[in-house]
Amino acid sequence: MAEERLIRGIEDLAEIEKVPYTERAIEKSTTELLEKGAGINPDAPAISFLQSGDTYDKPMVISYRQFMNKIRQTANMFHDLGIKGGDVVTYILPNLPQTHYVLWGAEAAGIANPINPMLEPETIKEICKSAQTKVLVALGEMSGTDIWQKVEAIRKDIPTLEHVVRVMGPAEPNEKILGFDETVESYPADRYTFDRSIDPDEIASLYHTGGTTGTPKLARRSHYNEVVMAHDLQIMAGYNEKSTLLCGLPLFHCNGTLVTGLGPFSFGAHVVLLSPMGYRDPSIVKNFYKIVEKYQAETFSAVPTVLSTLLDIPVDGDLSSLKYAICGAAPLSVELFKRVETHTGMKILEGYGLTEGAVASAINPKDGERKVGSVGIRMPYQSIKAVILDENDEYVRDAKTDEIGAIAIKGPNVFKGYVEPAHNQGIWLPDGSFNTGDLGKIDADGYIWLTGREKELIIRGGHNIDPALLEEPIYKMAGVKTVAAVGRPDPYAGEVPVAYVELAEDADQDEEQIMEWAKQHVGEKAAVPKEIILTEEMPLTPVGKIFKPRLRWDATKRAYEKELSALGDMVRSVEVEAGEDKARGTRVTIRVRPAEGIDMETIKKKIDELLTRYTVFYTVTEKKE
Repeated sequence: MAEERLIRGIEDLAEIEKVPYTERAIEKSTTELLEKGAGINPDAPAISFLQSGDTYDKPMVISYRQFMNKIRQTANMFHDLGIKGGDVVTYILPNLPQTHYVLWGAEAAGIANPINPMLEPETIKEICKSAQTKVLVALGEMSGTDIWQKVEAIRKDIPTLEHVVRVMGPAEPNEKILGFDETVESYPADRYTFDRSIDPDEIASLYHTGGTTGTPKLARRSHYNEVVMAHDLQIMAGYNEKSTLLCGLPLFHCNGTLVTGLGPFSFGAHVVLLSPMGYRDPSIVKNFYKIVEKYQAETFSAVPTVLSTLLDIPVDGDLSSLKYAICGAAPLSVELFKRVETHTGMKILEGYGLTEGAVASAINPKDGERKVGSVGIRMPYQSIKAVILDENDEYVRDAKTDEIGAIAIKGPNVFKGYVEPAHNQGIWLPDGSFNTGDLGKIDADGYIWLTGREKELIIRGGHNIDPALLEEPIYKMAGVKTVAAVGRPDPYAGEVPVAYVELAEDADQDEEQIMEWAKQHVGEKAAVPKEIILTEEMPLTPVGKIFKPRLRWDATKRAYEKELSALGDMVRSVEVEAGEDKARGTRVTIRVRPAEGIDMETIKKKIDELLTRYTVFYTVTEKKE
């Protein structure tokens, strides 16, 4: 049985680290780790797959024996299709049992490359070209999804592509298209038909990180990166072969594949796959609490938008089995944190991680103090520090306690760099730490507090969007002089992209025309701006660069003003100001003049209610006559 340890603070990490990680993570590959986990109890359920939330009590149950049989068959098929160490299998799939067979079968035979099915065909093609995809696995034609149409549009433009495998669809021999479900059945299930000795430093997976223009950014993660992460997750989460975890995050992202995938699988735990769409399926959210009760779920991973949605669902199930929910990808507001805990009675553990760190680097301790607003303490065998960089992003010194700097991570979980050399410029510090691009500070107790992002990424519902993804297409529109994209706070997505546009002197385009252009030319739907804001002059730094923080402050101010208009007759006036806050990155100051007979306490309660789902810190003061 997997060992559960009390994790109360960084002092417990020192005790854990008395045993070297090489003695805990003894497996050389994800394949070896999965075989170990499946061997604990081959008849136990590995996956319970729900077709939808409405049929949550009629799952497809896959035992560990069946699970490993399918992974071996899939690996054997890939090997037969010419995949060997260093060759890439790309998949574009929703959350299905087959997705796990493909992922781990690909890592056993070669390299797995998951792709977000919601990306536009051109972006998918560029990722495949950068990855040098040899075999492409995708969902067949099905109502409600356009995955196969995207594959048809691009497959002949990928020079390295040799085979296409269709999941839940027929084979087309003339087109070199295989049907996954019938093809894998022709391969042995009890053994691998090839002999591959995997070195721990061999690349297991290539995950794309956020939207990028030009050359995609693909993170190269080794087998040992993922093996160590599985052990780290078990140490911090404390699950074992009797645990049940819910998976609603997508299986193209490393949270879904590791936190609710390799981690629990490696210790024989049970994963409930919450429909092909995961949390995006309204029937899953509607029946979520019943699902927890039915499967006696111990934990699940979510992003703030999911927790926000669950706040609207009446608790109609017994949640006593839930030890905690893990929340990451974007900040969680203090008010939302408290309301979700009050509404459900469950404990929330906020964490922090990134694809380049295999998935997780910090989390609030499950048995210790949870500092609301922080992302917790570092995970075992990892180092996290804040560093001070100069104007050229060169290392100057480590930050002091509570001093904001660039967050840097180091450890056996940290990736092997990006596929394209250009993306590796300046990402490593002199001591080998990886500069995450996030800004934050570390307090005297070792808790990490994120305050902003150096790289200006927009995080929409946990999905990273590079501002260039929408700036460059808009720049190409006639009459556009300057464009700058920033994130605007959003109650459900955390942030949504908006674009500030400065037109040339003789241009006469309006916001509507620019928005229409953006819809037609931005290569990823999630990156299409929610609003175009025309500005006469962009704010600039002393060296002439666009000063994006001022634009973010303006976007934040606009968002909060819109919400606060609901105060109506309770106030005579409302002033909103957004700006820099040394401790939190950004602060919103709200000044109100109460209407006659309305006290400030009543107004503050109403403002808290209106702004519950927003993450930007705010203060409320009364404006005197």
